[in-house]
Amino acid sequence: MILVLMVLLPIASIVIELVVSGGDADVWFTIGKWFLFWGVGVRLFTAGLSQALKPQFTAKGILGEAGSPAALQVVQELGYANLGMGAVGLIAPWVSDWAIPAAMPATVFLGLAGVRHIGKSGKNRNELLATLTDLFVAAVLLVFVAISVTT
Repeated sequence: MILVLMVLLPIASIVIELVVSGGDADVWFTIGKWFLFWGVGVRLFTAGLSQALKPQFTAKGILGEAGSPAALQVVQELGYANLGMGAVGLIAPWVSDWAIPAAMPATVFLGLAGVRHIGKSGKNRNELLATLTDLFVAAVLLVFVAISVTT
């Protein structure tokens, strides 16, 4: 599901929009908005719901933590942050002025989370996939922001 939300659906949406627009769409804005919608909006919002409502899934299943009350609290609070970033990412494609402000914290969050997980030994498959897709989406959004603010 992470691969679908972070890579396949954004690319499909980009291709569809560029084909439908007949090439008239701004390519980088199109790339940015669809990675924001799918990779930040849908992914972080759904992850936030899961973390806020079932923190033990993230604590045990992804992080390998036993689910102590302190760990569950931190996971829930991460969920609240993900809900906030995700909500802005869901709206950004339709409110174009929100795209860069939505991309900036998501780029920092996904990029630093990905970098943090690179050095962790003993990653399970879910954590490895999350690390790679976080870094990929952060890189795409970083280029989107850089191009948007310099043109």
